[in-house]
Amino acid sequence: MSDEVIQQTPLWTGDHYNEGIGRDDIFDKLREECGVFGIFNIPDASNLSYYALHALQHRGEESTGICTVDTTDHNKFHYHRGLGLVKEVFDKEKLEVLQGDRAIGHVRYPSSGEEDAAGNAQPLIFRYRDGDLAVAANGSIINAPEIREELERSGSIFQTTSDTEVIAHLIARSTEDFETAAKQALQKLNGGFAVLLMTNDKLIAATDQHGLRPLVMGKIGDGYVLSSETCAFETIGAEYVRDIEPGELLVLEADGFREEQFAPSARRAMCAMEYIYFARPDSDISGINVHSARKRMGRELAIESFVDADIVTGVPDSSISAAIGYAEETGIPYELGLIKNKYTGRTFIQPSQSLREKGVKMKLSAVRKVVEGKRVVMIDDSIVRGTTSLRIVNLLREAGATEVHVRITSPPFKNPCFYGIDTPDRKDLIASRLSIEEIRKEINADSLEFLTHKGYIEAVGGNDGAFNRGMCMACFDNDYPTPVKDHLNKSS
Repeated sequence: MSDEVIQQTPLWTGDHYNEGIGRDDIFDKLREECGVFGIFNIPDASNLSYYALHALQHRGEESTGICTVDTTDHNKFHYHRGLGLVKEVFDKEKLEVLQGDRAIGHVRYPSSGEEDAAGNAQPLIFRYRDGDLAVAANGSIINAPEIREELERSGSIFQTTSDTEVIAHLIARSTEDFETAAKQALQKLNGGFAVLLMTNDKLIAATDQHGLRPLVMGKIGDGYVLSSETCAFETIGAEYVRDIEPGELLVLEADGFREEQFAPSARRAMCAMEYIYFARPDSDISGINVHSARKRMGRELAIESFVDADIVTGVPDSSISAAIGYAEETGIPYELGLIKNKYTGRTFIQPSQSLREKGVKMKLSAVRKVVEGKRVVMIDDSIVRGTTSLRIVNLLREAGATEVHVRITSPPFKNPCFYGIDTPDRKDLIASRLSIEEIRKEINADSLEFLTHKGYIEAVGGNDGAFNRGMCMACFDNDYPTPVKDHLNKSS
C-alpha cells in the first residue's frame, strides 16, 4: 500500500477558517456533504475517476481523493487525497501514480464545525488482517457517536472524526469473512448513506434501507461504474444500468457481480432536496430527469401562486430550470436578471459587513438593463436562514427593480436534516420561527410564496402524478423515516 501525502491547501485564503467565516456566511445555502464514484475492471481507472469526480464536484468542493487497486502489482493500493477542488488536488503526475483498473473516489464538504478536514478527506484507507480496505461514503450515520463510543471502550483507536470510520472498525472487529462482516456492519447503522468498500480483490456498494442517498450503476465494456449521480456517466461515456435499491448490497468481483440484500427495504425515502437543489440538472434520479422535474416545479408554482409581473428570473444555478417553467406557464418572459460569477471559487471574504456585501456582488450580480424599471418574479429553490434571499432581493432593488416577488420551489424548510445535509439548528431556520408573511418582510420582498407539499409531489411525479417511489420530506413536514428523537432534542 503506497504512502500518502495529504495536500495542505487552505480551504479559504485568510486566517478565519476555523472561526466558520466563509462562503456559507454569505450564501446560506444547504450543502450536500459528499459524492462517491467507483469503477471496476476498466483500464485507466484513475483518469476516468478524475473526470467523474469533476462531474460530481457540486456535491463537495472542499476535499477529494482517489484510491486504486493495481492488479499488475499484487493488487497493491495506490491513493492520494487532499483539500481543494478535483482539478487542484490532482494533476497528471499524481494520476499516473494511481495505477489500476479499479478505484473508488470521493468529493466532500466538511460537516459543520469540523476541525480536521484534511484528516477526514476520503476515501479512508485502512490495513487490517485481511489486507487493505478503502471506504468512501455519502450521507450521515445518525448513531455513529454511540457506535464510536462503544468501539472505543472496547479498544478501538480512531484516526479521524468522520462517522464513515465506524464502518471500517465494525468490519475489522468482526470474526466473519469480509462480505459477512460488511453486511453486519451496515445493519448496525441508522441514517442515510451510500457506501463504497474496496478491498484488494472486490468492491462492495450499498445504500441504506430507505434509499435516502442516491447511488447508480453503469457499464463500460465489460466493467462497471458506480456513482452518486448519472451525470458522471455522461462525462466518461458509461451506459446507465440501474439504481442501487434500498438495503441492497452489490459485490463486484473479477468474474462479475452479485446482488444481495443486507437489510430488508423499508419505507422508501429518497431525499427531496436532490430534485430541488443538490443534483445536477442533467442527472436522472429514479428515472426522472432533474431538469424536467424542476421545470415542472416552476409550472406548479405558477399555478399555485401567480403574480402579475414583467419578467421572471432564476437564482443561478439550481433555480434556472424552475424559472423557465414558471415563465412558460405564465407567459411572462424569462430573462437573465441575475448572473453568477463562476470564477470566485473558494475566495475568502473579510468579516466586516461592508466587505461581506461586496462579496455577495462578487459572486452574484443583477443585470441592471434587464431588471431596471421592471416588476420581477425571482425564483429560488429554498430559504434557509433568510440572509441570502434578503441580499438578492436588495441586489435587484438596487439595480432598479420596481417590485420583487419571491417564489420558492420547495415548501418552507422548517426542520434540520440528519441524513447528510449540513443544515443549521432548527432555531436558525427562518421558516421554523416566522410565518410566510413575516419572512416576506424579513427578506424585503413585495410578495412571497412557497410550493406546496402537494405541488412538489405532483411536479416530481410528472405526468403520472401519483409519485409512489417514496421521498423523505422531513425538512418540510417533520416526518423522519428513521428514529431521530435525541438529535431533534439537541437541535431544537
